[in-house]
Parts: sequence; C-alpha cells; structure tokens
Amino acid sequence: MTEASAPVPILQPGVGAIPGDHYVAATPATVLWGRLPCATDAAVLEISSGESVTFDTVSHEGILDDQGKDPRAYFATHGVPAEEVLDDAVEIAASVARDPFADGPHVVVGPVHVRGAHPGDLLKITIETLAPRVPYGVISNRHGKGALVGELPRGEHNVSVFAAVSERDGVLHGTLPIVDGGEPVVAFPLAPFLGTMGVAVAAEERPHSVPPGPHGGNIDINLLVEGTTLFLPVQVEGALAYVGDPHFAQGDGEVALTALEASLRATLRFEVIPADAARAAFGEVTGPLVRTPEYLVPTGMDPDLDAAMRACVRASLALIEGRWGMAEHLAYAYLSAATDFDISQVVDIVSGVHARIREADFAGVAAVEPEALASASGSASASASGSASVPEGDTP
Repeated sequence: MTEASAPVPILQPGVGAIPGDHYVAATPATVLWGRLPCATDAAVLEISSGESVTFDTVSHEGILDDQGKDPRAYFATHGVPAEEVLDDAVEIAASVARDPFADGPHVVVGPVHVRGAHPGDLLKITIETLAPRVPYGVISNRHGKGALVGELPRGEHNVSVFAAVSERDGVLHGTLPIVDGGEPVVAFPLAPFLGTMGVAVAAEERPHSVPPGPHGGNIDINLLVEGTTLFLPVQVEGALAYVGDPHFAQGDGEVALTALEASLRATLRFEVIPADAARAAFGEVTGPLVRTPEYLVPTGMDPDLDAAMRACVRASLALIEGRWGMAEHLAYAYLSAATDFDISQVVDIVSGVHARIREADFAGVAAVEPEALASASGSASASASGSASVPEGDTP
C-alpha cells in the first residue's frame, strides 16, 4: 500500500487541512492513555464558547502491550510501510505511561477548557468534520471479552483482524476476506465517529477509560457522525472536554469488543448552553443527549442491559415532557408506537441503550431551541500544541 495508491492521504501530525480555529496534536503532553480527565487536570487549551478545535486522535489498535507497543512493526506484518504509520502513534506507544492491568486501552486528547461553562450547564459539541488519517484499521476480539464471553475467541489467544480501506463507487469501505489470507471481498461503508467524547468528572481521581457515564466518555454511539451534536452535562468549571477512541465504522452492539478502530482528524465546535436555556429546551438532562438532523437521542447506561434500557426509557419520557410538555402516559404510548431503542454497545462494562425520537413527529408542537452562550470578544487563544494553519506545502 503506497500513498499514491492509498484511498485517503496519510495525515501525519500537522500535515494536511486543519479547519478548526485551534489545533491540538496528540502528543505525550496532550493525551491520557487509559484514563479520562478529572477536575484537577490542567487544560491543554482554553477556548471561548462557539470556537472549533481540530484534534488529531490516535487509535489504540497497534500500540497496545499485547501487540508489541511498536505500531510500525505491528502494521508491517499487514503490509503497511513505515511511512504510512502515524508518527504520533509511535511516540505515544513509546513514551506515554499506561498500566495494562489497571488502565483502559483508549488514547484521549485534551482536556479543553471552554470559557463560561459551569456545572449545571450543557456543553454542546458539534461534529463538523471527521477525516481518516490512514487507509486501514483493526477490529479485535481479545482478552476473552465481547458479547460471547467464554465462547470467543477460541482458546487462549487474542484475535485482531486487519481491515484495509478501499474506495468503491466513490465511497470509502472497510474490507475483509472470507478466510485468513484471502482476497478482501467483503466490503462495508465507512461511517466515522468518535467513540469517546466527554467532560471531566467532579472528582480528583481520573476515571477508567472504558465505562461511559453521565460525563459521556466511551459512549460508542455510532449516530455521532459528521453533522450531528452531542450535549453533555457540565461537571466542573470550564467543562474540560476531551475526545478519543476513533472509529471508521461500528455496528450497534459492537459485539466482538471493538469496532473498526482507526485514527481520525476530528474538528468539533464547542458551545455552552446555560443551565436555564438547557432546561427550557430539553428539561433536565442528566446524561449524554445526541441530536442528529432527524432525531433527538437520549441515552441510558448501566452494567445490566435491562437496567440500561429502563434508564433510557425514563430519559426519553423526561425529554418529551420537558421539551414538548407531553403527559407521561401519552409519551409512554408514543415511545411504544414510534421510537426505536437501540443497543449502543454491550462490551464496555457499562452497557448503553439509545432511543431515536423523530423530531418531525412533534413538528406541530412549540419547542424552545437551546441558545448558546455568546462567544467572548477578543482574539482566540493559541494552542500550545500547534496553530490552526499549516504550511501551504504540507496541504495535500
């Protein structure tokens, strides 16, 4: 696989288009590996409400201990030349501390302080662009985890499946063979999203990166593609937002343990919705809330999948009553007749369920839109990890 023939350019750190107002590279100074930010963590960047940030995110696949912690060597076994392995992945694997027995696998970038964000507010994160950084990824069933615990993987070994990306009829696809060593004849379209988007918890200990919660984190909701929005309840001053766990594609459930994991360059816009405006628009929001062009998507989470389902139903009822004023028994009937409840994932210690409530169904009911805090005047602060522009010669 050469860059000339690759279906996407290799986006090494700082190379290529960086559309955000700010840029945060993935470096030992800007990432955590296996843990999420908490209240005592220092921000790597401070921005105003309404500004955007381009993050280089790094997949954990290919850098983990049981994969050798040498991504160039690991991906070479799958025919990837050294120049098509990301330099930041190599640096993180070699120099960022992680306890493989106590920490999660995910690399998260941040945190970012958003001025004017206070506990009780909502942080609105709009996903503007998600650009693949490499033309390949990995899907894993490892450490006896996944939906079929005790059945797969067979024996004591871990299974990590390499998947090259190809372009078919102008659309990027992940590809797989029918048998090991075969031609990649199975193809599925990419739908990139970030599995992890969150805000810092109001505690002095960094949470494990795997289980999601009210702070967001590893929510693994595949609806969060370009053009969608995530609302998160702010836990600490400045929100201290972070991103990671990039995916090229994932089925609801993520049953084998991981999706098609691969690094993305993500540009996100951050806006603060003050507490009063948030309640007027959505009622009380106590956990992650997704908005797509078609749906409002409340969530429910619990180690028990049945309990996660019940939590999602309660969140849906609260949203419908808070936004549209619909009586509880009528909202319950509506959900039963018209709303799909999907399993986000069942492999992250805490299972997730999300509901898809069609906003068009309520087009005849008045509702308030969430009004963001006005952007602060003055020049934007510069990121310590890079500017928002790159030399002209580095742009493909």
